[in-house]
Amino acid sequence: MGSFVHLHVHTEYSLLDGANRIGPLVKRVKELGMDSIAITDHGAMYGVIDFYKACRKEGIKPIIGCEVYTAARTRFDKDAHLDSEQGHLVLLVKDNRGYRNLMKMVSAAFTEGFYYKPRIDMELLAQYHEGLIGLSACLAGDIPAALLGNNYEKAKELALRFDNIFGRGNFYLELQHNGIEEQKLVNQGLMKLSRETGIPLVATNDVHYLRKEDARAQEILMCIQTAKTIEDEDHMQFESDELYLKPPEVMQQQFHYCPEAISNTVRIAEMCNVELEFGKLHLPKFDVPGSGDAFEFLQKQCLKGFERKYGNRTDRQKLLERLNYELSIIRNMGYVDYFLIVWDFIRFAKENHIMVGPGRGSAAGSMVSYCLDITNVDPIRYNLIFERFLNPERISMPDIDIDFCFERRGEVIDYVVNKYGKDRVAQIITFGTMAARAVIRDVGRVLAIPYAEVDKVAKMIPMQLGMSIEKALELNGELRNAYENDPRIHELISTAMLLEGMPRHASTHAAGVVISSEPVTEYVPLHQSEGNICTQFPMGTLEELGLLKMDFLGLRTLTVIRDTVKMAEENHGVKIDIGNIDMNDPGIYQLISKGETLGIFQLESSGMTQFMTELKPSCIEDIIAGISLYRPGPMDQIPRYIRNKKNPENIRYAHPLLEPILNVTYGCMVYQEQVMQIVRRLAGYSLGRADLVRRAMAKKKKEIMEEERQKFVYGETDAEGNVVIPGAIRNGVDEKTANEIFDEMMDFASYAFNKSHAAGYAVIAAQTAYLKHYYPVEFMAALLNSFLGSPNKISQYVMECRRMGIQVLPPDINESGERFTVSGGKIRFGLAAVKNVGSSIVRHIIAERNKNGPFMSFPDLCERVDSRDLNKRCIESLIKAGAFDSFGIYRSRLMNSYEKIIDNIANEKKRRIEGQMSLFEIASDAVSKVAHDIPYPDMEEYDFRLLLAMEKDVLGLYVSGHPLSEFEEEIRKHVTLYSSDLFVEEQDAGHIGSRFSDGTFARIAGIINDIKTITTKSNQLMAFVTVEDLTGQMEVIVFPSVLEKYGELIKPELPVWIEGKLSVREDEQPKILVDTVKPIAKGQNFPADSNNNGNSPYNNSSNSTFAGEPGMSYEPVAVNDGHNSIETGEGNSAGYSEAGRAIRNDRDFQKFINRLKIRIPENTSREIISAICSLLKYFEGTEPVYLYYKGSVNKKYRVSFNMTLLNELINLLGKENIKHEKTAVY
Repeated sequence: MGSFVHLHVHTEYSLLDGANRIGPLVKRVKELGMDSIAITDHGAMYGVIDFYKACRKEGIKPIIGCEVYTAARTRFDKDAHLDSEQGHLVLLVKDNRGYRNLMKMVSAAFTEGFYYKPRIDMELLAQYHEGLIGLSACLAGDIPAALLGNNYEKAKELALRFDNIFGRGNFYLELQHNGIEEQKLVNQGLMKLSRETGIPLVATNDVHYLRKEDARAQEILMCIQTAKTIEDEDHMQFESDELYLKPPEVMQQQFHYCPEAISNTVRIAEMCNVELEFGKLHLPKFDVPGSGDAFEFLQKQCLKGFERKYGNRTDRQKLLERLNYELSIIRNMGYVDYFLIVWDFIRFAKENHIMVGPGRGSAAGSMVSYCLDITNVDPIRYNLIFERFLNPERISMPDIDIDFCFERRGEVIDYVVNKYGKDRVAQIITFGTMAARAVIRDVGRVLAIPYAEVDKVAKMIPMQLGMSIEKALELNGELRNAYENDPRIHELISTAMLLEGMPRHASTHAAGVVISSEPVTEYVPLHQSEGNICTQFPMGTLEELGLLKMDFLGLRTLTVIRDTVKMAEENHGVKIDIGNIDMNDPGIYQLISKGETLGIFQLESSGMTQFMTELKPSCIEDIIAGISLYRPGPMDQIPRYIRNKKNPENIRYAHPLLEPILNVTYGCMVYQEQVMQIVRRLAGYSLGRADLVRRAMAKKKKEIMEEERQKFVYGETDAEGNVVIPGAIRNGVDEKTANEIFDEMMDFASYAFNKSHAAGYAVIAAQTAYLKHYYPVEFMAALLNSFLGSPNKISQYVMECRRMGIQVLPPDINESGERFTVSGGKIRFGLAAVKNVGSSIVRHIIAERNKNGPFMSFPDLCERVDSRDLNKRCIESLIKAGAFDSFGIYRSRLMNSYEKIIDNIANEKKRRIEGQMSLFEIASDAVSKVAHDIPYPDMEEYDFRLLLAMEKDVLGLYVSGHPLSEFEEEIRKHVTLYSSDLFVEEQDAGHIGSRFSDGTFARIAGIINDIKTITTKSNQLMAFVTVEDLTGQMEVIVFPSVLEKYGELIKPELPVWIEGKLSVREDEQPKILVDTVKPIAKGQNFPADSNNNGNSPYNNSSNSTFAGEPGMSYEPVAVNDGHNSIETGEGNSAGYSEAGRAIRNDRDFQKFINRLKIRIPENTSREIISAICSLLKYFEGTEPVYLYYKGSVNKKYRVSFNMTLLNELINLLGKENIKHEKTAVY
């Protein structure tokens, strides 16, 4: 054992506080000659397993611990005045019992004691103290806090109490040497306590970062946590730069006056000996009916399924051999109970009519899964490989992820909880990490670097999976040049690299669930996130610990399929067995080939739709390949795949042995399974070994691959000369061809797709296409129901209905259900889709209608439905939606009389009740007569545009028509995009960039809905405008010059063409920066060269940074003055393009150095500041700008000065706040 051990250490899992990465931390410990180290993250144990493994790998002894928070009173007390502050206490694990006790204590801190922080109390300490060592912690510890409060007696009482709980020799008073004055006072008090009580001392350093020079990076990390900048006076920071991993000799020198505090670190380390167990399964036992043998039961269920699915096949015996092979592997690897558990909850789901997906992931490659109805993808038909799922040559947990109906997934989880016990089932944590681009933006904000510069740096990092800043510096010369030559960018990138990849926050995994044989806290500490109890370890760690992990996913499409099938049966009397439709049905592929893929699972993005129309798929294999190819990397294969499909006679194979493997994908290598089959067929590998090779190829480890190449080409023999792997040459492949094939596999393997997964998704795609083709009305109604509450998606699908010739009717009080319904080949809006109409009142209305027949008139409705439910806001919304049109009364007349009708009926009922009449009499014709005697006002119906506007107000979209309908032909011909193109589902999020990148020329046609204007000091205006097109709405930004020129056209409800530049950002919805506005007219045409070819007026300024920089778009930035930080929105000034062209040719300004001084008055609006930032960014250059705000100056902006910039600034702030200086250059 060494001379000193760090026992108080925070890693990256002290979220946004600890700046120590576990890997580099452990390596540094070894470099400094220490042989042990502790992990004591704040309040949680997130990183202990990673820490334990990293230490073992480097030969360092891991000491597991946690710096817990202590409650002021008990963990159950949560009073805002008495319990908002917490103390600190360091706990270290001595043995495995202590490890389990720490997990239970930390779990209870979250599940019982959480109040601002997860807190323990004295009761928990007393209950779970065994196997633990306690340290009094930093200045925030209870004992140091008492000493700082000049309450020595309280400190002594606490010290003795802790010492009593842990037992003599298991509690230590913690000295630190960090240069903080308060610490010096506390150290004196702690040493006095030690002398008086006999409680030993220990030296620590509260390590938060690796080296002394990393103190600033840690300070920046805390600013990220608290949303401050480094220039904010109140930003959180330590008063010391001493909290680093000090060498032992430094610690010894600093504590020379107390050598026992140093030697006690070694003593404690020697007491701490935890041995964690990996790989041992902790699966719950499946309760076999009749207490039989689990394997026999599994076998029996598989054989039942086998007879149903394969019983009549001529190759039955061969298939049975595969089934028995899979069962033997499952039994030998100990996963019998696993399969029965999955089989059981899927059986529950299906018996309770909960839709289950056909399969996702590699589980679809298992015949056992197929025979048990866990999956519904035939692995034989699709040539799927079991070893891709469960490899006998690689010990790893099987991974079965299940898709359930979006609305009923929770019922399946509840079933599992009830069956196995609430304490044995938990959801799983996931960590959001600081990815390369995001951490650049975070650090840039903290350093108060203008957003334009930060954004430019961030966008130099390629958008590739696994891309790091370090790798980007190697690939991008411009980024490397900025890093090497600009000190600010150097600090930005250096700091970002230190923080990159660190966890930023913890949340609950959307689908992950863990099931254990004992209470979960026996194996894993628990965390509470957003009200959910989940594990503190992520999925991969749980698997290593031998816990059963699976994904219960809610898939919206399954709900759509369920509802479509149900409506088809109701409307057509047909029972659709969706799991057994004919996958060769030509209708499926006709629909997809025509590009009618809106609403089709995995195929509805614009890019995928285009791919499908070019491919013209003719079988399910084409869909499987399409899903696999339409991703970064394999996309390069798409042209070859299409070409080969259309010209199969031109396909050439490097060797005849490849043909039966690659013919299904027209000679292209597409799937991971194909790599495995090539390795097996050409070189004689087992499928298990082939899977290991595939994995190694994907990781591109050069040494391993060269070794594997030799085996692939030449084979391998054992020590006795027996052939282990025949190799390609022995199988008739020449050396040159074998090497070429290996090279191609190497290039391909890193982006090859799992065919099993693609097959499961292709089946769902085919099912949705089948339903859309044969039951289009029902399918579209179900699709609309699945997006209730998402107006943009509803608008998009309503437009699709119109294209398909399906009429979408407004809600009707006598015809509508709660949601969208189908009647007579038309889709009817549901009443619950109307704003201010809740589901409860809709159910009351429907129940009354079903019981006593349709409502005969508006008064009849008001009489029969309780006025406490049917309030006036609800009635008004239903009128606007057209729900009472069937009564034959103009909406205008109802709007002007409904309140009087409701009040009169209510008053008459009240009068009758007060006259003590019977309930029967109250509901008699007398009341009805009161209502019917009220005449409707004699007035014309509202203008059609007003009726549409009312529908839009309460339904979120136009239903009876659209203000743009008369121009639809022109719109379809000339727009470059619709709003719906920019609002895609998460699964298609990556597809936007391929068509609509930042800076793309955009032309849309729409109705102006909402206008928010900003008035400058010189009465100039700019505007943020919401525009509604045929498919939804989006925001456009109109800068002063454009607004001045086109202001007459920017009016509510006016149909206009808008041209400009698309602004696409990673963290907000795309916008258009407007350049021109034109009224829409019939028969309009546009110059052919301006349609979506990037010929935007923005791009005419050859030297304009704005024009040439695709990253320059409307962005939020921070204008920081050292004391106050204002988050603002800055936009590129689209209206400056013409002026910009003139300015760049104005040589007069090149004779001077210009300086701009801008004073921003304290009462200046955020919008004005946004416009100023926009201008400065647009005219970015080299000449200095001084921004004066609240007594401080910001010098971050530099511009290319010109008179247009000066005049616009004067317009925004007034002449008195702008000063222009110029110095002659000789």
